[in-house]
Amino acid sequence: MIRKHAALSALVTLIVFGAGCTREVSFKQDVFPILSENCLSCHKPGTEGYIKSGLSMENYDTVMKGTKFGPVIVAGSHVSSTLILLLERKADTSINMPKDHPPLADNKIEVIRKWIDQGAKNN
Repeated sequence: MIRKHAALSALVTLIVFGAGCTREVSFKQDVFPILSENCLSCHKPGTEGYIKSGLSMENYDTVMKGTKFGPVIVAGSHVSSTLILLLERKADTSINMPKDHPPLADNKIEVIRKWIDQGAKNN
């Protein structure tokens, strides 16, 4: 009976702690749609955001390239990623993003944070 209880307890613990695991965030399925909907209209060649910063949100490679001032994403660290500071509106008000639009919803920023923390993979 004690073994049965111990096994059941171990199973419950595994289920409870396993439920907290997060799936891998996909650039193509999760992140790019957010960037496309909220950033691409200003951050592609020929647009104001691109002309001022050099940042294109057209695809994974251009996002990872960053701006003419340097990268905006540090794979593995959303805290070190300028993109997150801009989206969270923690930078100078003149450069917070999206410019002239309402802030991104917290759940959308969280998706981008997780993707960066998971290594900012091209998946």
